[in-house]
Amino acid sequence: MCETCGCGDHELVPVEIHQRLLEQNDQLARHNREHFVEHGVLAVNVMGSPGSGKTALLEATARALHGARRVLAVSGDLATDHDAQRLRAAGIESRAITTGTACHLDARLVHDALHALEWWRADVLFVENVGNLVCPAIYDLGQAANVVVLSVTEGEDKPLKYPVMFRRADLVVVSKTDLVAHLPQVDLGRLRDALARTMPRPRVIELSAVTGQGIPEWLEWLEEQRARLPAPAASHDHPHTHG
Repeated sequence: MCETCGCGDHELVPVEIHQRLLEQNDQLARHNREHFVEHGVLAVNVMGSPGSGKTALLEATARALHGARRVLAVSGDLATDHDAQRLRAAGIESRAITTGTACHLDARLVHDALHALEWWRADVLFVENVGNLVCPAIYDLGQAANVVVLSVTEGEDKPLKYPVMFRRADLVVVSKTDLVAHLPQVDLGRLRDALARTMPRPRVIELSAVTGQGIPEWLEWLEEQRARLPAPAASHDHPHTHG
């Protein structure tokens, strides 16, 4: 349970207080989004269960890009900076957000972490959310797109059991596909069906960070999202100020 917001527990946090928290979050998310748009930065919220392969996807992205795009990341975790360390080792400038008891990132946590990065110089900013299939979907961070990473080992019914997460996904990356040959009980057809029944506009990439399957399609999708961004304003030496 997140002690910050109660995560929908109306006995811990009354409805009206939770609504006020979401309104405050949305206001700061709009602030984040304005700056991302101003500087032409594609911000992608990467969500999924613990161990689904979020960090491995970003590591594989860095390897495949070979420096063609400047990629930055902020990485949320309850207690460590292990994922941020992995991303830095892969060549992605990154900042850890240690949430303590909070089971999701919010707009303020992202905003504050960005002050340690020259985020305005990035082509793509990945926000690697805390591993969780519930709460991260509720909080707007100012991102342009939501990506959910779902590993083949998690079960074909996950989209049906956690529909809010998948309804809000612009893309689902089905990860660890190299394991399917060793898991006869895994039925990708049933998984695709569950996603089609849950996502308003199903977009799925089946991917393996180990073999590279799906990585070109993933990079192409990122470029599609970048192409949809409004034209950035003239570059500024200082990213933004606060009143």
